[in-house]
Amino acid sequence: MEETIIALATPPLKSALALIRLSGKDCFEIVSKVFSKDLRNLTKREVFVGQIKAGDKIIDDVVLNAYKGPRSFTGEDSVEIICHGSMLIANQIIKEILSKGVRLATNGEFSQRAFLNNKIDLVQAEAINDVINAINDEAKQISMLSLKGDTSNVVVAIRNKIADILSLIEVNIDFPEYEDIETASKEMIINYVNEIVDKVGNLLNEGEKAQIIRDGLKVAIVGKPNVGKSSLLNALLQEDKAIVTSIPGTTRDVVEGQVNLGGIPLNLYDTAGIRETDDLIENIGIDKSIKAIEGADLVIAVIDASRKLDDEDKQILDKINGRKHIIVYNKADLIKNKDNHIYISAVNNDLDDLKKEIYRLFDINETTFKTPALNNSRQLGLLRKAIEELKRAKEDAENNLSTDLIAVSLHQAYNCLSEILGEDSTKDFTTEIFSRFCVGK
Repeated sequence: MEETIIALATPPLKSALALIRLSGKDCFEIVSKVFSKDLRNLTKREVFVGQIKAGDKIIDDVVLNAYKGPRSFTGEDSVEIICHGSMLIANQIIKEILSKGVRLATNGEFSQRAFLNNKIDLVQAEAINDVINAINDEAKQISMLSLKGDTSNVVVAIRNKIADILSLIEVNIDFPEYEDIETASKEMIINYVNEIVDKVGNLLNEGEKAQIIRDGLKVAIVGKPNVGKSSLLNALLQEDKAIVTSIPGTTRDVVEGQVNLGGIPLNLYDTAGIRETDDLIENIGIDKSIKAIEGADLVIAVIDASRKLDDEDKQILDKINGRKHIIVYNKADLIKNKDNHIYISAVNNDLDDLKKEIYRLFDINETTFKTPALNNSRQLGLLRKAIEELKRAKEDAENNLSTDLIAVSLHQAYNCLSEILGEDSTKDFTTEIFSRFCVGK
């Protein structure tokens, strides 16, 4: 990267302090033109106190952190200017430095430079944005594991396992004259691949749970009129968001709300009661209820525990068949004898069994929040592709295909994991071979 870039690194709001960041090969020389001290001969990280000036006019007294590359976030020479938190002052400083030949950074460009200069990998780069946008502490905690490199280390360890068996296969193919090298038998390949598939599968499973923690679940609350759907929404939100009356058909449109259920963000949709009716407006609401079911990650079907299951209840249960769902029996406070159903009392805010079932259904527990995990669609898509390639390699080995054909699928799986990290997946694999075997000594 040749150009020096500048951007405000703190929110554009009035505050006690603001931070302006620069990065690029000319940043020390350029900042020296507006700062009261000369940075051009800097050889290590230093902190300065001085003034930013426009000619002879002082714009502000500042603290300046100067980082000599590559020992900086971006890997380049970098400067952080800490000024008073007036947007007038911050904008004046940026305008003055822009006049010296700097350009404004684009979105994410500092992180991009850190990635391109091998200061962070792509998983860490994506985690920066995840930490900033985390909507709860649990999502932030998982993103911090990725930012520290813990998640990348898991991916690298699995990729190294693939490299081990690939290297052995390649050596057997390219250097058959070396008799002291272990033979990559089909049985060995199958055992290796089984072990790797389990590891990738575990990483994918944890990733899908981490994606839920990051993005949340779309939850549709459905049932016939007057079973307590709106009461359940209000109880989950702990506020009177939906109107509750004893009149059937009160809810005629989808009522939405968001809640953090112990680390799982729930995007709740209280739907109109599903039933046969001639009311045109109510029918529109019922159509929306059916669409909400189709778009939901989880459907909570509410049954009135104080009444027997009737045909309307059964029709609703038929509509959610095949979708991930929980059937809850509301108004549990009105009955004495309970069986193995999930009972709640929305009016009394007794929802513990429902909350436990949501955790159980999505296999989320306290360990989930402490486990390094990939968590976005790009990463998880590449994991799924890696599993497909590994299974194809196993199938080829079981069908007794030649090892060079088996290696093609293993290479693809290896490349998928490299792509997750943002590394070049087309590089010559020879370096992997020679890093593992004393060939040609």
